[in-house]
Amino acid sequence: MARTETDRTIIGGKPRPGHHADVAAAIDAFGRIGLAWDREEAIQLTAECILGVFDVYHAECRRITWQAKTAFEELNPADSLLLSRRRLTIYSDTIHEIAARLHRAFPGLVGDEALWQEVEAVYFPLVAGRYEEDLAIAYIHSVRRMLYQDEWKPVEYSFGTPSRAANSEPITVFRELPGARCFTPELVTEILKVPGFSRPFQDMETDAEMAARRLNREFDFDGERSRGFRGIHIVNSGFYRNRGAYVVGRIVMADGGYKLIVLSLENHTGGIFVDAVLTSEADAHNLFSSSLANFHVTIPHYHELAAFLHSIMPRRPLGLHYSTIGFNHVGKVAVAQELERELQSSGDVFDTAVGFRGTVAIGFSAPSSDYVLKVIRNEPTEQYKWGAFQGIPSVLEKYSRVHEINRTGSMLDNLIYYNIRLNADWFAPELREELLAEASRTVTRQGDFLVFKHLIVQMKMSPLPVFLESASREDARTAIVNLGHCIRNNAAANVFNRDLDGRNYGVSPYLKVYLFDYDAVEPLTDIKVRTNTGRLDGEEDVADWFFEDGIVFLPEEIDVGLRIPDRELRRLFREAHSELLGTAYWQGVQRALRQGLVPRLRVYPDEARLRPRRIDHSRV
Repeated sequence: MARTETDRTIIGGKPRPGHHADVAAAIDAFGRIGLAWDREEAIQLTAECILGVFDVYHAECRRITWQAKTAFEELNPADSLLLSRRRLTIYSDTIHEIAARLHRAFPGLVGDEALWQEVEAVYFPLVAGRYEEDLAIAYIHSVRRMLYQDEWKPVEYSFGTPSRAANSEPITVFRELPGARCFTPELVTEILKVPGFSRPFQDMETDAEMAARRLNREFDFDGERSRGFRGIHIVNSGFYRNRGAYVVGRIVMADGGYKLIVLSLENHTGGIFVDAVLTSEADAHNLFSSSLANFHVTIPHYHELAAFLHSIMPRRPLGLHYSTIGFNHVGKVAVAQELERELQSSGDVFDTAVGFRGTVAIGFSAPSSDYVLKVIRNEPTEQYKWGAFQGIPSVLEKYSRVHEINRTGSMLDNLIYYNIRLNADWFAPELREELLAEASRTVTRQGDFLVFKHLIVQMKMSPLPVFLESASREDARTAIVNLGHCIRNNAAANVFNRDLDGRNYGVSPYLKVYLFDYDAVEPLTDIKVRTNTGRLDGEEDVADWFFEDGIVFLPEEIDVGLRIPDRELRRLFREAHSELLGTAYWQGVQRALRQGLVPRLRVYPDEARLRPRRIDHSRV
């Protein structure tokens, strides 16, 4: 296989040092297009310039994964958050800049599809044979889509088949360790060495012994009666995000099936240690959910890595596994293809989504689909309660912002599609009419298709009130407790939902609770936390906060705002999350955020931990 631009930036297995100036320099090259002698030269330069920016973009993404490893080793969670944001935004940032430059340097591209096809005819051979050929093709499609952003011209969300030659050697993204009748401390030690940390463990021997004991108990390996396992496959990289690192693998069982294993690592002043052992698919799904910021993984082979994750979490759609490891656009393409396959195989059509009808968005889904789709209404319904409607761009900006921040594991990620067309026959007639009437600024019909200027796609959840109607008592109690954890995690990410109505929250099959409606989301640091506690019943004076500008929040009213009809469940929420009903908690989180600190998140249950949480008081 020919060496790629990404290969040329790698030295000794790690990317060379780089900075954002690389992208700026590549984009500056578009100035040459306006100086071209003729149309043919302009087409050639356009293709080369788009590829040049793609190469720099792709190389920077590779650097970021290694920088995230360094941030973990150097106890720098603030840098980790910055790297996550850069990884999430660099794709769209470069696409926007390329489109703006092309508008100026080669304006004929906007209205002449034949001309654009000539550019692609030059571009495609330039990327042929690369591992990342499909990603490079998706990239130029995104540039074209951005050029058409003000037009009703759809561009397919597609890419070619991964281009690795049939006779090339198979790519392995994991290290294989031998099977045994049970886990031993020595075997766990080998697992912990796979990521190759530059920083030592606090006490690897003790951690390995405790983890081996936990794994044997979880899988019922007794070393004697059990058949044990054939082998272990450990991904050849840590998975880095926020404060933590994760060692991810699968156990090849005696019957040939797979069981997942995840070791959660933390780093403190005394060194690295194993915080938790995760073996359940539910915990892994919650941890790898795209409701959290992307993982940084130093392995460049994203197809094999996504396939590995899918092998241990098959209920999670393959497209979302790509998003989990930072290849969000590949994930968007895969999800679009999954939606089409779902409808074709089931014969279902899209219809209004189950639950409360949105005041700002129209939500729809198909019974067999794993996804809910949304479009923004031209105007909100009469039930809208937030004053003057700021318009469709304002709502889209909130959904985009959620995609670009640390989503804390408690907010559904949004895949936002632009200028996408779907078969009109995929929609129930009543829904189709509603979309064309109530969202005409976003949806139009062109022949046999509906064309969407913007389309939001999220994982399907059961709205909390709908879930509580049929859930067992135990599941209902679990969901209500998890609702409080959802609110806490969102606060830690500087996210406040001023519409705390339970209808804006969804429950996953694993009883995790997520916020999925973002038209009332605001930065927590902008909220004025006040209270009526201490005021006498019947007191006539108006509270001082009543005259303040901005958004005022009274924590003692939170359980009323959630509109949970069951009295026992309301009492459970107050008991489990009493802090949320007082000003001290909220003001404390605001202080931490304003100081640039990184509050902790709850991403797996406490019972998964090997020992009680250690608190390093020198860090938040």
